[in-house]
Amino acid sequence: MQVRRKRDASLDNLFMGLLRLHKALLDDERVAYERVHGRIPSNGAFLQLTLNDAWFAWLRPLSQAIAKLDELSESEDAVSSDTIPALLASLGTLLMPSELGEGFGRQYYNALQRSPDVVLAHAGVRALLVQSLPLKG
Repeated sequence: MQVRRKRDASLDNLFMGLLRLHKALLDDERVAYERVHGRIPSNGAFLQLTLNDAWFAWLRPLSQAIAKLDELSESEDAVSSDTIPALLASLGTLLMPSELGEGFGRQYYNALQRSPDVVLAHAGVRALLVQSLPLKG
């Protein structure tokens, strides 16, 4: 039972770290968007943009992974607990910036170059991912 509690705390910490990273990325993208399109009039308008505008589409894989982690970590289903390591590995892959790539990796690289808040949140999540991944062997 002790192992289960430790794992839950580790996943909770990772979830909170991912939320901080997601917020830092959204804040950074909002600034970039507003430079091009002008001020976003309200938080509600910003929410609609993040959900529907192509400018923010690159962030959706991270949003979906966070939602999936939340869903799986709250489930008592054995299949869910078996799925968590695969999701963590996929998050590790997703959060690899790529200067020469495209899609999420490239946009993520650009955000890391622009925003110290994104860099700090990224470093925190990478450390938490390492702690959350099950030991091999």
